Amino acid sequence: MPIRWSALKVSEAIDMAEEFVKESAEPLEQAKIVATEARKIANLPGYLDQRLVRLICQIERIDSVKEAIEAVRKDLPDGAIEAERNTLRHGDQTALM
Repeated sequence: MPIRWSALKVSEAIDMAEEFVKESAEPLEQAKIVATEARKIANLPGYLDQRLVRLICQIERIDSVKEAIEAVRKDLPDGAIEAERNTLRHGDQTALM
């Protein structure tokens, strides 16, 4: 039974999302470095240190985003993207009986 939604469009959307995540990875890594260095400020109150630790942990969640992107890709039916590309390339032809 053919799927009614476009695996190709989902794949293209997730590719775009992945590109945005890749573009943000370096600035987030820089932010993590800055926050880590801020924790070394002399006489930093504990409550601010906790906030900085929380910020660092949130930045590290980028790996969860990457895993979510891969999960979407893995859930696409095998061969559906290529089949849809072939259909678009050759046009949708109704089978004659």
